[in-house]
Amino acid sequence: MRAKAADMQGKDCVKVAVRVRPFNKRERDAGSRCIISMASSSITIQDPRNAQTRRSFCFDYAYWSHSGFTRDPGGLYLSEEAGGRYADQASVFQDLGEGILHNALQGYNATLLAYGQTGSGKSYSMVGYGPNKGLVPTLCDRLFQAVKGKQDSRQCQVFFSMLEIYNEQVVDLLSRGSRALGGLRVREEQQRGFYVEGLRTVPCDSAQQVEQLMEQGTRTRTTAATHMNANSSRSHMLIILQLKQILSKESITKQSNINLVDLAGSERQRASGSEADRLKEGTAINLSLTTLGNVISALADVAVGKKAVHIPYRVSVLTKLLQSALGGNSRTVMIATLSPADICYEESLSTLRYAERAKRIQNRAVVNESPTERLVKELKAENARLQNRLSRLGQEGRRADEETKEIRQLLTHNELQIRAIQTLWEQHLQEALKDWELQYASITQERRMMQMHPYILNINEDAQLSGVVKLFIPEGEWDIGLADASPRSILIKGLGIQERHATFRNEQRQVALTPLAGSKVIVNGNPVSQTTELQHLDRLILGSNSTYLFIGYPSERGSDDWSRYDYDYFHSELAAAEGINLGETAAGSSQTDPSLLAAFYDYIKLMPMVAEANQMSQELNKGVLFKVEIKNLALSDSKGHDLEKEIVVRVTSIESKQVWVWSKVKFVNRKFLMEEIYQQHQAGEGLSMAALPREKDPFWDPLEPLLLGSAHLWLQSLAFRIPLEEQLEVLGSEGTEEAILQTQLVPCTSTGLPLGEEDILIDPSELLGRRLDFQLVLEQCCGLRWIKACRNRGVQIGFRLFECSQPLYTPAVWHNVNPLLDHRFHLACLHSSQRLLHYLQNSALVLELWGLQEGCPALTSSMEGVKMTTEGIFIIDQSVAADTLTVNLSSSMRALQEELEELRSANSSLKKENHSLREQVHAARSGGVRPAGSQAVC
Repeated sequence: MRAKAADMQGKDCVKVAVRVRPFNKRERDAGSRCIISMASSSITIQDPRNAQTRRSFCFDYAYWSHSGFTRDPGGLYLSEEAGGRYADQASVFQDLGEGILHNALQGYNATLLAYGQTGSGKSYSMVGYGPNKGLVPTLCDRLFQAVKGKQDSRQCQVFFSMLEIYNEQVVDLLSRGSRALGGLRVREEQQRGFYVEGLRTVPCDSAQQVEQLMEQGTRTRTTAATHMNANSSRSHMLIILQLKQILSKESITKQSNINLVDLAGSERQRASGSEADRLKEGTAINLSLTTLGNVISALADVAVGKKAVHIPYRVSVLTKLLQSALGGNSRTVMIATLSPADICYEESLSTLRYAERAKRIQNRAVVNESPTERLVKELKAENARLQNRLSRLGQEGRRADEETKEIRQLLTHNELQIRAIQTLWEQHLQEALKDWELQYASITQERRMMQMHPYILNINEDAQLSGVVKLFIPEGEWDIGLADASPRSILIKGLGIQERHATFRNEQRQVALTPLAGSKVIVNGNPVSQTTELQHLDRLILGSNSTYLFIGYPSERGSDDWSRYDYDYFHSELAAAEGINLGETAAGSSQTDPSLLAAFYDYIKLMPMVAEANQMSQELNKGVLFKVEIKNLALSDSKGHDLEKEIVVRVTSIESKQVWVWSKVKFVNRKFLMEEIYQQHQAGEGLSMAALPREKDPFWDPLEPLLLGSAHLWLQSLAFRIPLEEQLEVLGSEGTEEAILQTQLVPCTSTGLPLGEEDILIDPSELLGRRLDFQLVLEQCCGLRWIKACRNRGVQIGFRLFECSQPLYTPAVWHNVNPLLDHRFHLACLHSSQRLLHYLQNSALVLELWGLQEGCPALTSSMEGVKMTTEGIFIIDQSVAADTLTVNLSSSMRALQEELEELRSANSSLKKENHSLREQVHAARSGGVRPAGSQAVC
């Protein structure tokens, strides 16, 4: 399963490790099945829809962390048995971290990239949780142990930087000043390559100090994400450790950068059909990961010998900063993390393919020499020459006084330069220590407050960012909101947060929350508008999506583990309050439709995003309302089987009542664009909303017909040629009644005359080989909810029957809640087959109700591939020609067989006659007698 760390050091190709995590709560509740298996360094993934479809991949390291582990009393996860296959955090560090540390100490640049979908375990592998420390903190511990162990032979300096890339903007997570508008600039120098201008670099002398800086950076990241309405799963985090080693005895300086990169979530975006959003490629948020994939693919092509390959480093900020890590001067490791659940198949397969390309990349790593230390060596060498010159001048007497004075001035200047260079580190370190002391005092104060007062704790989609922000509620009354002018106010920011959003009242060790007018407050999934007393571990959602957990007084806390109240818990609770409680239904059920479970997870994922989109629409005066819906929740196919469930977002213009339905991918991409416009609006930049061109407005889309619902007309009566009249309930996607549809099925002659009772069949098999004609009559549609809501709308009915390749539609009817359709379709099967009889007896005709809007084109029946008789009758059995050909061939074969039998019979008679003649000839020759009728031959 693991290779030795030394194997990694002799080569410069990118090393790739893959790690498979345990099921999370969501996957366990869903009864998920593990579709990944592992043998040595080979990983196999199975398609859950087809057990025979398997893909295998081979990597440098493969870690099985899915099962076979136990948790000790201290919370550390360990293998259940000695030598077991479970790979814990220590095993991962032994293979990956040791090699990175060794390379850095040798003077090489080293990079670790973590890649995978959101929630696949990237942050756990990189940072860890509780006592299960990840690669980053363990690497820092070991780095400082190594540094202290070498202090006798060398002087070591460690500098720490931490930044985030979101929407192509670089944010310094250690900056003490205000955020630079547009982020920090990325520049390029010939020697340094690409670098971030103005990035704060903090000298450190202990792992504890690095840990504190990481906590400070995480707090900044959390606060910035809340203020900017950004999502951490869509941002990249880079930690840079600069290690400088001065080996005075050897007069050698080694300098290396350790880049630790937690990449954004790599959710696979299905881009087919309507999901290929025209604006998708323009979103800067998608740009960095897309470009990273292109860089890796191009470098993989170079590695296999392709020539003239362009490497698109300059396209995105991320790839600029990772140029040395990919194809450059670095020894690089990628750890790709996977969910083993069947519902994550597409994302896991995509991650494996990505990692497979990355392992082909070859870097060119060299030991780095510091130009500053080179200057020190040059100054010392120059001083030695000057000292020699002084000694010679001393022997020459007074004539060299002027030159001696000049040389001494140069010596003094050089010594000052040397001391300045050597003391710069100590000065920076002292400044950093002062900062650290202030931060430590702040931490100490926070811990003291936690033991005295109740508080609210932030909950983030990224578990690493949860619990970072603590807002304390001392005794008395406190306003919470955007305004912090009052000394008794608690400042929070985020979408939908009012200047004064709500009031906390802490009296007699009881905390109550009172929403103020116009503010949105949700407690435990339920909106509240009156004063509500809070209990320990209550869940609060303030504004659109600012999520907090209430922590009561220390006496109330006990040994509760609040970690189970994660981001998903908040929104599952919110969905349950809205009547969507699929997770509970799914628990312990092996028969649950996987698409229903996937839809539920998508539902709770999109709920907060939709809330944010609604708030942005409100603040930008767009007049657009977004709503999450489950497509096909109550619908089935022609055989009555449930259709695959899918999440969509219904978009409604409040003023015009126009409606769009967006796929999940389209909504997510459009929301990214909404955020960009919203942030520009907040900063007073860009176009006003009124001046924004409609084709560039992410809140708008061209109008298209909408599927409102469907009804099932069962066809069994046609197999007996019995007429049927039905009133069908048209059900919407979520089971609502959209209309009543009056229909008829009328068996008829080829001229359209209804059949009589004498034409009814007792046995449907009597239809085999015969023609079947019937009429589908769509009489009237009653009680249309679609048109009740807005009178300037219309509807159409569409259907596809048996082997018809194209759907057929009725003409559009407008402005009527109970429109008279009065439309007939004459359909015929020219040669009834067993397949048709089975279809009629076991299937329904699915009648789809389509909604039209003003400016929306009506649906038309495409005649491409549709067969019709000269009388205009639709032919539903498309294989008629083939059946007829089969019949003709059978007839020809029978005729040929009969002719062959006749020829065989004639041939047999001729053989018998020939045999008789031969015997007569033989007898005549033996007796010298000429057979009768024979003639002499001269």
